[in-house]
Amino acid sequence: METYLQKNFHTLYKSGFARMKPMKTYGNISTIQAEALILLQSLIYGFGDPISKIVFEVTPVYTMMTARYLIAFTFSFAIFHRRIIRTVRTVPVKSWMIPGVCISMCYVLNNVALALTDATSVAFIRSLSIVITPAFAFLIYHTSYRWQHITLQILVLPGMYLLCVKGGLSGFGAGEVVSVIAAFMSAGALVFSKRYLAEVDPASMTCLMAGCSAVIALAGSLMFEGGIHLETTTSRAWAIILYLALMCTFLGYLLQNLALMKISDRSVALIQSLCPVMTAVFSFLLLGEALSPAGTVGAGIIVACVTLASTIKS
Repeated sequence: METYLQKNFHTLYKSGFARMKPMKTYGNISTIQAEALILLQSLIYGFGDPISKIVFEVTPVYTMMTARYLIAFTFSFAIFHRRIIRTVRTVPVKSWMIPGVCISMCYVLNNVALALTDATSVAFIRSLSIVITPAFAFLIYHTSYRWQHITLQILVLPGMYLLCVKGGLSGFGAGEVVSVIAAFMSAGALVFSKRYLAEVDPASMTCLMAGCSAVIALAGSLMFEGGIHLETTTSRAWAIILYLALMCTFLGYLLQNLALMKISDRSVALIQSLCPVMTAVFSFLLLGEALSPAGTVGAGIIVACVTLASTIKS
């Protein structure tokens, strides 16, 4: 028998919240709802970035990520195991492996960067995917966009500069280099997920992405930390790991996959540019990383561009 959560999740799908069908026949979730899902994801991630640094003080980076992604994978598999097993048996491996590896590398590298530099710096550089994503989509799938969308995406970059470079970017060191690579992986995750969600339902994609992330994090733990070391992890750190696993990984991946069923990868990347704004707010509240007046202006530019973009038809 299915669990209570499974039944309720299925009810949401049947009632029109997010029906798991190929993208060509998908049309029950509205554009506004899809955009709201990414806005919620950005809020969740904005809180997750600064609190991750708290865990890194007592737990090795790859060890923390291994625990986080294993919890997320176990949780999602427990809920959607029948659906996931069916997907693995019937869908080509590349359909979930390619986006899974991209998003795994994105967030694994993102967490490594968080251990090396300020949370605001990581959020800024990761958000460069807003311009990398449409470029990837054009080069790989020849996707075209309206000039208004591209213009707004480019205009976000000065806002990012003011927010994070003038607003408190720590410099350009190893953490920033890792963040650049993460931005490219983020763009790849969006572009390939958009393509393969026509074959893989969002719940299965979410679980398999978490599984790929767990494997890569475990490999990093074995190679760079000599195994998993949780002996110094405090109860506070475990509470944060649970938040990162269930909210940032499970729910965050799922919200993104659901939104990609309705809106473009470009739109998702643009709305995700709000993440550093939220990260800046939470970093100030939790870590004391204050914004300058220029950073505040930059945040305003980003919010304005995202708001204007939502009024332009695709």
